[in-house]
Amino acid sequence: MAYPTDLTEQQWHLIAHHFEAAHGRGRPPKHDKRLMVNAMLYLTKSGCQWRMLPTDFPPWQTVYDHFSRWNKQGVWERALDELTRAHRRQRKKVDAKLWHR
Repeated sequence: MAYPTDLTEQQWHLIAHHFEAAHGRGRPPKHDKRLMVNAMLYLTKSGCQWRMLPTDFPPWQTVYDHFSRWNKQGVWERALDELTRAHRRQRKKVDAKLWHR
């Protein structure tokens, strides 16, 4: 199911590199990273409790573990900063077009 908080394809491609493993060791991830990020965005925007995360996302414990790890490593902040910068650049372009009409 798609949610209004889900990343667009363009947004995901912009930040996906932040969520890649630093090394190629270990087993492949069980859950898609984009789905994990979408779950975190859903939680943030909806304000729901971790345990009330809809079941079409990975288990809440898994999402929480990833969020906690990425938060401690600064990954989450870097990815969100990159999205914010891209949004502001796009907004400036739109404003400039409207201003010069």
